Amino acid sequence: MKNTITQQLEITKVSESKIGQVDFENLNFGKIFTDHMFVCDFADGAWQTPKIIPYGPLTLDPSARVFHYGQAVFEGMKAYKDDNGDTFLFRPDENFNRINKSSERLAIPEFPEEYFFEGLNTLLKLDNEWIKPGFGNSLYIRPFVIATQASVSASEADEYKFLIICSPAQSYYSGEVSVLVEEKYSRSADGGFGYAKAAGNYAGQFYPTKLAKEKGYQQVIWTDANTHEYLEEAGTMNVFFRVNDTLLTAPVSDRILDGVTRKSLIALAEKSGIKVDVRPVKVNEIVAAAKNGSLKEIFGAGTAAVVSPVKAFGYKGEHYEIEKQENSYATHFKKALMDIQYNKADDPFGWRYKV
Repeated sequence: MKNTITQQLEITKVSESKIGQVDFENLNFGKIFTDHMFVCDFADGAWQTPKIIPYGPLTLDPSARVFHYGQAVFEGMKAYKDDNGDTFLFRPDENFNRINKSSERLAIPEFPEEYFFEGLNTLLKLDNEWIKPGFGNSLYIRPFVIATQASVSASEADEYKFLIICSPAQSYYSGEVSVLVEEKYSRSADGGFGYAKAAGNYAGQFYPTKLAKEKGYQQVIWTDANTHEYLEEAGTMNVFFRVNDTLLTAPVSDRILDGVTRKSLIALAEKSGIKVDVRPVKVNEIVAAAKNGSLKEIFGAGTAAVVSPVKAFGYKGEHYEIEKQENSYATHFKKALMDIQYNKADDPFGWRYKV
């Protein structure tokens, strides 16, 4: 292995890449990882020298506080390669700002911007061959931070580890999904940390989603914790409703994640002259729209899936099918967004970031 230093970044390269063992035509999302990973430790009140090292297991004390008190936040990003072989990120500043916002809510120290971007750029250049060109191909990027201090004392930790790992990806979801509107369980509550990408937010979703799957649905649409009258998110994504030709989506709050894809779709819609109504959306309003035929589409929006159309939803024992639209907003937005991400169209918003 070869050791070098780029400014403040220490690099240890693998002696031999494992890329030749990977079947890029048959990838399972999030199960294969690239040769290297970025690691930086927080100790003695400061972030230490950041490193890029070969991807591999971590050694943590059994009493590391992440295991006991859940101090863990993460981000989801993607790198894309265009037809010329150039690599791009999509709005990475949003991900950097959000992971620090999530960290603040969980009493985790803010990560330095220069470490994040130098580490990310260097990592992507080292593992550039893992980023395959072609529409739908990408490199999924997972920055995350965990509390590593060895102690079961119930307080915030003094030691942390910030990492970035990367996984080659194809399309995350295929086809359309059916969702169940949740009537009992909640994803988050007022005053909580639903807006943060905290590990515990996702752990709490698995059981209600498991129950929904047993009823024949693939995902859950979450409702507010106070009354279960308002629609908030779909599975792990923000959610949009098209009623006639107007898009409805819930406003972000301390319960709802400020999704990068969500805000990008809103900007694309407004530029296209499509009316977007950002306001609380009642379950009964969408049920009534489904019954009178004015509900044209429901779709989720997130980094992994980009846009995931919903073909049907269930609520209070009733099942509502959504007729497929010829002029689908979901299809239009997904193509428009991906055209920008893959450098196939102009980027009037300045969202593309060349690595």
